[in-house]
This record gives sequence, C-alpha cells and structure tokens, in this order.
Amino acid sequence: MLSELRIKQLGVIEQASLTPGPGLTVVTGETGAGKTMVVTGLGLVAGARADASVVRNRAGLTQVEASFTQVAPACAEAVEAAGGLIEDDELLVVRQVSAAGRSRSWVGGTGVTQAVAQQIGAELVTVHGQSEQVRLSSPERQRQVLDRWAGEDMAAALARYRTLYDERKWLTQAVDELVASARERTRESDMLKFGLSEIDQVAPEEGEDAALLEEAKRLVDVDDLRRDAYIALAGLAGDDDDPQGTPALVLLASVRTALAQAARRDPAAAPLSAQAEELAALASDLAGQTSTYLADLSADPLRLEWIETRLAAIKTLTRKYGQDATAVRVWADHARERLAALEGSDERIASMTARLEVINSELVQLASEMTGLRTAAAGEFATQVAGELAALAMPHARVEFLVTPLPELGPWGADAVAMLFTANPGSEPAPLGKVASGGELSRVRLAIEVVLADSLEGQTMVFDEVDAGIGGSVGLQVGLRLARLAGRTQVIVVTHLAQVAAFATTHYVVTKSHSGGVTAADLVELTGKARLAELARMMGGLDRSASSLAHAQELVDRAAAMLG
Repeated sequence: MLSELRIKQLGVIEQASLTPGPGLTVVTGETGAGKTMVVTGLGLVAGARADASVVRNRAGLTQVEASFTQVAPACAEAVEAAGGLIEDDELLVVRQVSAAGRSRSWVGGTGVTQAVAQQIGAELVTVHGQSEQVRLSSPERQRQVLDRWAGEDMAAALARYRTLYDERKWLTQAVDELVASARERTRESDMLKFGLSEIDQVAPEEGEDAALLEEAKRLVDVDDLRRDAYIALAGLAGDDDDPQGTPALVLLASVRTALAQAARRDPAAAPLSAQAEELAALASDLAGQTSTYLADLSADPLRLEWIETRLAAIKTLTRKYGQDATAVRVWADHARERLAALEGSDERIASMTARLEVINSELVQLASEMTGLRTAAAGEFATQVAGELAALAMPHARVEFLVTPLPELGPWGADAVAMLFTANPGSEPAPLGKVASGGELSRVRLAIEVVLADSLEGQTMVFDEVDAGIGGSVGLQVGLRLARLAGRTQVIVVTHLAQVAAFATTHYVVTKSHSGGVTAADLVELTGKARLAELARMMGGLDRSASSLAHAQELVDRAAAMLG
C-alpha cells in the first residue's frame, strides 16, 4: 500500500506530496492544473519509461519518491533478490529523470535496472490510464484478463508451458543449425582426419626437429671436430708424433710440486698451492672428457642420411600444421578435440530431437489443460462482468469470451482469445475494440477490475479518466464500484466527476498558480467545507454559495448511503 508520494520538478509540479488513505483516494482539479502528473509520477515509480519532457522547465532533475507498507511476500522477495531492504515495514522506491533524459531507479536503497524496477513496480502499483483502454481492445490483453480470472491452476500451467515453450524454441533452433551445418562439419571432419593421419604416420616427438638438426650438423662437421679435439688433447696430455712438446699436464705437475714446496716453507704460499692442485685436477678431468668426446666422434653416413629423411618428413608437416614439431603436436591435440566434438554432433542431434518429442508431448497436454481452464472460466467471468455493467447503467450489455483453436501451438497455448461485446439487446456481440465507445470501454474496464479485485489485494491501483464519457447517475455507480474496489485494495483515482469524488475517503485537489510567467501546481488535501466547495465547483456551481455547498453535501450523503 502506498503511504506517501513525494514529487519534485515533475511537469508543472515544483514540489508536492500525496498521502493517500487505505481506501479510495481521489485527485481533482481544474483542467490543465496537472492532475495527470500524479499518475505520471506513480508510473515512474512503477518503472514506466520516461524522457526529458517530464522534467519541469527542462532544467534540473525530476525525482519521485514513494513509500510503501504492507508489501506482499512475492514483492518483498523480489526486493531482497535485488539487494534492497524493507526497513520497519516500509519500502522506499525512488526514480530520477535528468534534463538529458537519463533515468535512475532505487528500490529499498539500492540502485536497480529499469527491468528490475518494472518487475518490482508491477507488484506495487497498477496504473490504468487511457492506454489501458486501448490495450483492452487487443486480443493479447483480453487473453491476459481471462487467464488471470482462471486462477492459480491457470497461472501454474501457463508458467510451466512458457518454460517448456522457450526450451523448445532454443532446442529447435539448435537442431536446425546443426542439421544445416552438417555438410560443413563433414568437410571439416575429413580435413582433420587427413591431417591427423599425416601426423600419425610421421609421429614427431616434441622438440625432435631441433635435436635432429643439431645432430646432423655434428655429423657433417665430424672431421673438423675430430681435428680440434685431437689438438686439444695433445696440448693437455701430449702427442706421440711430437715427443719434443711438453703437455700441459706435465707443466702443471711441475707448478704444483714447486708451490707445494713453497707452502711447506711459507704458509703464505698455501693458497697458491691449493689453486695449483685444483688447476691440475681440472686439467686432468678436461683431458679425460676430451678423450671421450674424441672417441665418440665417428662418421656415420647412414645415420646422417636417416636424419635428413626424417627432417624432410617433419618439414612436410610443419609447412601445414605448425612452425616446428612441438607446434605440430599441439595442432594434433586440438584437432582430436575438435574431431570428437564434430563427431558428437550427431549424438547431440539425436538427444535434442528426443527431448523435443518429450517437450512437444507435454506442451500439447498443457495446452489442452489451459484450453479447458479458459473455456470453463470464460462463461463465469463474462456473467460477472455483465452483472457489474448492469450496475453501471448498461443493463443489456453482454460480454463473451471466444476461445478458438490456433493452427499450431503458440507462446501462450493453443488458443486465440477474443472478447466480444454488445451494449444493446438483439445485437450480436462483436469484437470489443470495434463496437464499444469510449464511455463503454471505460465501464467495461472498471467492471473487469472490480471482478478481478480479489487477485489484486495488496496492490495500489491508479485510475486516470476511468469516468471518460460518462456522467450523472452512471458516475455515481462508477464511484460506488471504485469505493467497493477500494475496500479490498488501495485505489487512487484522478477524476473530473463530482459523483466519483463524493465516494472518496481521502480527497486531494491540484491547485495552479502563476508567478513571474511560470506556472506551478500543488497538491492540497481537502476536508470539511473545503472539500464541499471543490465538489460544488466540479458540479458547475459557485464554490461558496449556500445552495451549491448544500448540493455537494447532499451528494456526499447519497454516496455514503449507497455504500451502506
């Protein structure tokens, strides 16, 4: 329930607040005073789209704040899911619109997207303006109305149906794409298999080409390497072909002996003796390793030929699949993964097709169930609405819901729903949007909302121009229906009819003032004689004349009597 509405810089309203009661709250005022800005403000709170045109004088920032109490559990869960808080049983919703047209929303102290604001706002406020009359003429809106009347069983079946319908749509698209791309998959699969066959025949090892190139170079240079190694070994250990030369090991032995003797005579020479020992040992080790290296250096033309053949085979692969043997192996790993995925597509198609068969079967069953629920609800709902229309001075009005089968399952079942209407006896019902006048549409809309009121408990309902095209005694009946509706849910009505305003438990008037060429509007709550004066003005009388005030009081008394 809306406990307070605060408006800043919206249209002609500079700053105003509205504190509606729990029952019927009416907003009145002269034409052009800005009554509809109250509806606009509540629409913004409910997440309606907005642009810079709502900002007062196109400057500054429009802000609408609304406080709600007794929030329904489903709405409270949505607020919590969005990160908002309900503190002391009060939910604060804020909407801002800048002069540049940018919009921001906060619910329970946390910023939310417009989609979330609309979702939560729809649980808090239902706004019925002239656009609702246009919507009521559409088959889609008529189906929604009938489905809501059909109750919880219909809501559950429809929710399940929508889930399956969306899944079927996704699966159908996925299967179609897989089937359509079958030829491409076959071509890609063949290409991958051919590549893997080539690679498997060669079976390169990781880093193999680099290792083979190094070995091949050593085999090609073996004569030069043997010469260099022999010279080095001769320098270290001596050469039988050159007995005059003194090898390094012999020289180092003399050095080691001399420094060892010096170290025995002088401790300061000890480090030098140690280094000589180490150097001699290193030279001896180097000689051994060089000898081994020289022994391993042997020409192997057959090995070199095999290496060249192997490198040629690997190069054939690297031209197609990677820059070296390692990259070729990586390509092969990825190719095997991709091939597995491609070959699994047929299995996926089979699996998804089987799932589609199950879904289609359940959709047919649910659609049949929904058809039965709609058909059963249509007659009772039409009777209830006709009863309300009779009370609204349309005793011969008839409403019918025509439920006809669709050629195939649609997003909302297997039915097309049309609301037929006639206001005159002997006339065949025809589509509502084609035969109902503006005043008749207003009354049909109100009758439907009264009948559906039990499903709206806890919401705030806002009506703008629900009394369009009507007046007199019919206006009293409209007011009576709105007042009875307000007995089950909070109702705010913007009206120009005194007959409607007379039923209000809370009455606000929009006043307009001019200062410095700027028009401003304000909201003022009326009680006592001030309210009677406003009712008198609405009836066309003089605001303060005794007769017009008496007439207004008579109207209020009559409204009270009708309510019982």
